[in-house]
Amino acid sequence: MSEQEAVNIIKTGGVLVYPTETLFAIGADASDERAANRVARIKGRPVSKPLPLIIGSMEQLDLVTDFISSEILKLAKSFWPGPLSILIKARGELPSAVKDSRGYTSVRWTDHPLACALCIKSRTALIATSANMSGKQAVAKVEDLDNELTVMAEGVFDGCPGPKGGSPSTVVEPLCGGKVRVLRDGVISRKTLIRAGFAVVR
Repeated sequence: MSEQEAVNIIKTGGVLVYPTETLFAIGADASDERAANRVARIKGRPVSKPLPLIIGSMEQLDLVTDFISSEILKLAKSFWPGPLSILIKARGELPSAVKDSRGYTSVRWTDHPLACALCIKSRTALIATSANMSGKQAVAKVEDLDNELTVMAEGVFDGCPGPKGGSPSTVVEPLCGGKVRVLRDGVISRKTLIRAGFAVVR
């Protein structure tokens, strides 16, 4: 599949499997409610677990939120682009499948060139949940993708470079005063957060 074919799938409301810096993801246009609900159904993901998002530039953060605090900016400056997902107040019009009960979503500016290009050329934030059935192992190799999942998507965009594998992105909640709460441990360790000047709290 070419990059343009992958972009067309996103722009027409389809669901796509694609590489990120860590693992293969399954996703769609983050502003498309029907597509977001399809991603959740395909994965069998509980409605209590909102779908995470990626963007392809700092400017695209405006597609996700109306409010960017100084704490968010400091985290972004320290770790973006890269595998740090930040909990952030989502725009009201975004689908409920990407937001928690408080209206928050997690987003990162991906540093994977193909995932980044998909966001930029589709002019949207993308849903970026791991491409595996809920409860099964996330994968970094295209040959390990679950056929049960891929047949329900419109396509698999498999290009170079592939995902690095290993741990998923780290998810943090920014708090006041340079503090962060780690919601999911991942590639960026708590020690790395502390070295960057953040106080990690429980």
